Amino acid sequence: MRTLGVNSRLKPFGATIFAEMTALAVKHGAVNLGQGAPDFDGPEFVKEAAIKAMRDGRGQYARMTGLPELTKAIADRFRHTSGLEYDPERDVVVTCGATEGIVDCILSTVEPGDEVLMFEPFYDSYPAAVAMAGGVSKVVTLEAPAFRIDESAIRAAITPRTRLMMVNSPHNPSGRILDAEERAIIARIANEFDLLVISDEVYEELWYETPHRTLVLEPGMRDRTIVLGSLGKTFSFTGWKVGWAIAPAPLAAAVRSAHQFTSFCAATPLQVAAAAALSAPQSYYEEFRRDYRARRDRMVHGLRACGFACDLPQGSYFALANHSAFGVDGQRFADDYAFCRHLVEHGKVAAIPPGAFYMNKPKARELVRFAFCKKDETIDGALERLHTYAARFRLSAEERHAAAV
Repeated sequence: MRTLGVNSRLKPFGATIFAEMTALAVKHGAVNLGQGAPDFDGPEFVKEAAIKAMRDGRGQYARMTGLPELTKAIADRFRHTSGLEYDPERDVVVTCGATEGIVDCILSTVEPGDEVLMFEPFYDSYPAAVAMAGGVSKVVTLEAPAFRIDESAIRAAITPRTRLMMVNSPHNPSGRILDAEERAIIARIANEFDLLVISDEVYEELWYETPHRTLVLEPGMRDRTIVLGSLGKTFSFTGWKVGWAIAPAPLAAAVRSAHQFTSFCAATPLQVAAAAALSAPQSYYEEFRRDYRARRDRMVHGLRACGFACDLPQGSYFALANHSAFGVDGQRFADDYAFCRHLVEHGKVAAIPPGAFYMNKPKARELVRFAFCKKDETIDGALERLHTYAARFRLSAEERHAAAV
């Protein structure tokens, strides 16, 4: 009898860290600042559009590439933010969330043995998608705390088998936005080595002081880049799983070739609602950023007051904090996993160890990721628990000095 279970390509990945920390949060009655899912609803007008679509009988399969009104809305919004024209009929593919979009992009462009260059820390589905395609993940580490792109490190990782580069900005989990120098590095290398690029821009509307700029605006990038977007991040409907890929027609056709056999189409009523959402006035996006900036500041200032070192993220809805001021019996925690498991049990707050977003471990052992896509009362409740935790487990100055030595 054959051995039952997952195949060799996916076996190394196991269950995600999100499943583990969510289960621990439930077990210990913790405030969950782990998974990046808002604990509040998105706009009423978007929900009403979905309800109306259901009542109007729009419950059957949508067009495989996406409803015409949605692909047009996606192209229109991208034109507004980038100034670039894309054909909604040929250049846009609607997917079941950006995560499916990642899988479709890689399955349709990567041959077995091809290398995919990615920057760690990364969204944890990247290497799993590469493994599904039979590709090889080549990792370049963004060194904390700056998390900047380094050209020499990229060049050292490239081989004749390198096919594709994956880029994420605004970046999860660091919250950084690529600056002009970093975008120029990526464009220079992609053009020099003739690489395809997947630009994961799902947090494109979640920027604060530094505006997001799409990678396709860099010289030579439009013809080789697939941009991924998501309804869930901008309109707080992560469970709806409506995402999209924007690319020149030959690349969009490649994405469709995988999409038609993975999900075929996203839910029709939710596509109708997504079109309504993307047609919102500019004032919606301004208020959206203003509200999230307040949440970010509330979280970061609160974390600092508890003893965490924490920079203000430039984008996304995650804050990376340094937990090295905390420990047990005068000793710092061994790594980020140990801290997060101790925190959820003894502090009743769930967070994510960023080590889950690395292949070259241990690179993030003193960091912890908190999500601030939460109601004010949720953030305040978590901070109150963290204050109590700090009173018990924050190391004294002498203990911190001894641990550093």
